[in-house]
Amino acid sequence: MTLQRRKSGRRLVPAVAGTAVAAGVLALLPSGAQAQTETPRPSGAQADFAAAATKYDVPLPVLMGVTREESGWQSHPGYSDKGGYGLGNLTDVTTGMLVDGAAGAGGRSDLASLVNRAGMHTLRTAAKLTGISESRLRTDRGANLEGTAALLASYQKTLTGSLSENPSDWTAAVARYSRLTDEKAATEYVEDVFGSIASGAEQQTAGGTLSLPADEAAEPELSQLDKLELKSAAATAGAECPSSMDCTYAPVAVTGSNGQVSDRPANGIQIDRIVLHTAEGSFASALATLSATGAVASAHYLMDTDGSTTQLMPVEDIAYAVGNYHYNLHSVSIEHAGFTAQGAQWYTDATYRQTAELVGYLAQQYGVPLDRQHILGHDNVPGSLDSNLAKQHWDPGTAWDWNRFMKLLGAPAGTGRHGVGQAGSVVTIAPAFEKNIQSYTVCPADDPSGATTACGEVAQPSNSLFVRQAPAADAPLLLDPDVHPGLTAGTDGISDWSDRVQAGQQFVVADREGDWTAIWYDGQEGWIYNPCGRNTVPTTGVTVIAAVGPDAAPLYGQAYPAASEYPAGLSPSRQVALTAPGYRIPVGQAYVVDQPAAAADDFFTSGAVVKGAVKYYQAQFNNRTIYVNAADVTATEAG
Repeated sequence: MTLQRRKSGRRLVPAVAGTAVAAGVLALLPSGAQAQTETPRPSGAQADFAAAATKYDVPLPVLMGVTREESGWQSHPGYSDKGGYGLGNLTDVTTGMLVDGAAGAGGRSDLASLVNRAGMHTLRTAAKLTGISESRLRTDRGANLEGTAALLASYQKTLTGSLSENPSDWTAAVARYSRLTDEKAATEYVEDVFGSIASGAEQQTAGGTLSLPADEAAEPELSQLDKLELKSAAATAGAECPSSMDCTYAPVAVTGSNGQVSDRPANGIQIDRIVLHTAEGSFASALATLSATGAVASAHYLMDTDGSTTQLMPVEDIAYAVGNYHYNLHSVSIEHAGFTAQGAQWYTDATYRQTAELVGYLAQQYGVPLDRQHILGHDNVPGSLDSNLAKQHWDPGTAWDWNRFMKLLGAPAGTGRHGVGQAGSVVTIAPAFEKNIQSYTVCPADDPSGATTACGEVAQPSNSLFVRQAPAADAPLLLDPDVHPGLTAGTDGISDWSDRVQAGQQFVVADREGDWTAIWYDGQEGWIYNPCGRNTVPTTGVTVIAAVGPDAAPLYGQAYPAASEYPAGLSPSRQVALTAPGYRIPVGQAYVVDQPAAAADDFFTSGAVVKGAVKYYQAQFNNRTIYVNAADVTATEAG
């Protein structure tokens, strides 16, 4: 069934006295002046929005605001466990999306009930409303927008009995479209949609420029949410989250294999890092894995693609999450449903916004610096010893938009005029994510979802730049011999973190040649493509460290006190310098730190905390941060 279209509200211009006279007047106008009197017709995606809104009597701002909230105006092919398709994120979840290969739910006895949850098949409903085939709704932009508009109109009629030109009258319909059942989450969704309508938005897309004009008077009528059967807005007791988040508390048992009970920071162990992860599975499968008896890993939080979050462990406790105990000791970890190799399909608008809200809250609570040496991805965490330097994870990978995320945090990295200074100066890596298209080789081993069946090149927007051995596009990628023993160059594999830099990271300029900039990286001179400095921003006010000399400064994966500083009865942790090839700061090179050196420390299950006299910097060494003994380096402020 197709919803009836309302009568046009356009007014016709009164006729001039006599057709011949009108024609004569028009004939006197030069073609340029005639063109200036006409409003350009929308084209591409903008035209599709206008057509769908008109056909189903949905205010255009409502349709554009909802789709921006659902997809970020990026078309999705339904990879995630929400099965969302197109700009409207029309859902059609199948059992195939939830079995082992796609989302880790194979063999579950409740598989059928998971597939049949409310809101999992809005695409099928849209097909009935519009008469458009399900296949077209999945793949055709105009059809997808018609389906979205038809759903909104259907919800509006059911909830209010009539359609309206006033966006505010559509508040309940917008909330119903979200498929959210929690009052807090639905309220935030509605406020985000109306925030876009009020402020306006413009974005370049594959279908051309999309423009949503600002309507500052647009506000949601939140009282309409009473029409929906939403769960109470009260947060589950114990959840350490902002009050506006859909956050529940489902603590796992802290067994020693997945973490340690602690009392951070009251016991003197500072929380100064927040680490973002990708779970390599759906929310359901990740929750089952992290909650299982005998689990050997955990996280403090697990977030679904709609932003709903479960806290698994008190922040004061230590979660075994990053493969490096000393980083675990000082960090909070947030897991996200999804697969790193398919990142863009899982890193939804809600994921970015809700993660930023949670990270901002935690940073304020615990004094975590909002910079890229303390707001980390798992791929930025080093191994603790030589034996596991190459084994660390690579999530959330190249598809996580660090520029966007840090901006949402109110701490944008790499702001200011792009460019590059002379050798010895500091730059912040700052490529424009959407324009920075990089090609990576993706293999089945990179993608646990099973969607990748053979190795192949994938071009995608990226947060990263490749680092090469010379200033040329065909020069070999920089080699980390510990990661690639026996090779002569790095690789373009999507999981190969060793030869790339990420947005927000800071490095010292080593040289410049044409369109290329050399930086000190991984104990070597590496080159990044940087024509006219478009991928970097000159940076001051940070600290640069260099080896005291004449010997290279050693590096450490952890920062424990000296053995002699442990009280009797406590077994000292092993504090040794890394000996892997290249893991040192050679004389003549320099690296960036952005916080003062901190004292070595350790923690024991008994509750004992040991503090050492030696202080360590956390420095940006390659794509990962690393510890450096403050006594082994000189420190100067970059001017």
